Amino acid sequence: MKTVFYHENKAKWHIIDAKDNVLGKVASLAASLLRGKYNVTYTPHIVMGDHVIIINARRAFLTGRKYNNKLYWKHSGYPGGIRSESYKGILAKKPTFPMEHAVKGMLPKNKLGRALFRNLYVYADANHLHIAQKPVERNNLLQTRKQS
Repeated sequence: MKTVFYHENKAKWHIIDAKDNVLGKVASLAASLLRGKYNVTYTPHIVMGDHVIIINARRAFLTGRKYNNKLYWKHSGYPGGIRSESYKGILAKKPTFPMEHAVKGMLPKNKLGRALFRNLYVYADANHLHIAQKPVERNNLLQTRKQS
């Protein structure tokens, strides 16, 4: 018996509002939609996912003490070349970076992951440029919790 692979994919557009939601839960939902894992014809090695728009990325929050203690690092490759910055510092400079970083970490680390990441659009505020694509709201899959 032959294995059947589905190559046709009509990509849909989804919009997720990250306001008052946990950053990791929003990123997890976005990664799942990008991969297309909800799809009946899901094939792991093909780009089967949809386009995902995340708005209000600046308003997503972290649980516990991570807002003050979480660090993002990068290394230049030279001895002593490690640079680190706190979540607060990154959020002030580039408010979309933490959400992009979280989603990218949940995608495959290969050509497929890079192709899937191109279908992600993250905006710091509620304004976005994809109204013509008529995105479907996906906040019903998240449980909103007010930040205290």
